[in-house]
Amino acid sequence: MASSKGLLALKDIAQVFLQDVYKIPGGEKLKECLQCGTCSGSCPTSDAMDYTPREIVAAFRAGMLARVLGSNTVWMCASCYGCTVRCPAGIKLTDIMYELKRLGIKYRIYPQGVSAPVLSRVFVSLVDRYGRNPEPILLARFLAQANPLGLFRLFPLGLRFFSHRRSQLRPSKIKGLAQLRKIAEHAEQEEQP
Repeated sequence: MASSKGLLALKDIAQVFLQDVYKIPGGEKLKECLQCGTCSGSCPTSDAMDYTPREIVAAFRAGMLARVLGSNTVWMCASCYGCTVRCPAGIKLTDIMYELKRLGIKYRIYPQGVSAPVLSRVFVSLVDRYGRNPEPILLARFLAQANPLGLFRLFPLGLRFFSHRRSQLRPSKIKGLAQLRKIAEHAEQEEQP
């Protein structure tokens, strides 16, 4: 059982999440959710989710952050935009799911066994370093952190890629990497309150 101090911290973080989601373009529309279930009925992955998108919206608006980020729903979003297109209230639920993922990664709040945050961190570090995403290196680093046994299982495939010159051990950096870094720094500064 969590202490009252721990619960207070979670409540504070829930308020931060709620404010951040309301700040994204169209985020305020979340308050207009009718709870009609169109988003859940439109979602191709809802049958694999702990809670449907409709239930996540209700839990999020109620400040039940532990339920929202403790479930696999946010991470199972296929980003198909079916919910966003069909929502009668015009809620951009896919964008809200992205923001919840981003905040979950930032605050390291996500269910155990979910590997999407690891993939995101590896992807960002590679783009920061090279200005692009060298896929074989992304896969190798991701598996090394998320599933080391999977790395060994794919090792023969990796050797074939390298032997056929389909991959490089040292990928090249893009031209204009300094400018890309400036853009990223500016975006991060804009994100700060």
